[in-house]
Amino acid sequence: MFPIRCFSCGAVIAHKWEEYLAKLKEGKSAKDALNELGIDRYCCRRMFLTHKSVIDEFARFRGAVG
Repeated sequence: MFPIRCFSCGAVIAHKWEEYLAKLKEGKSAKDALNELGIDRYCCRRMFLTHKSVIDEFARFRGAVG
């Protein structure tokens, strides 16, 4: 559930999330991956570096409410 846009500047960034993850799996550093993807703004870089996927944590409680 990566955000579609940067919270600060509003740039569309979601389309680069999968490619970012692929570069990390190849063994590239986060810095190099973001540079290769052309993510230059500090605010946009923050979105990638600080994102934590919580969908797996929420899925544990699916059906628990009711």
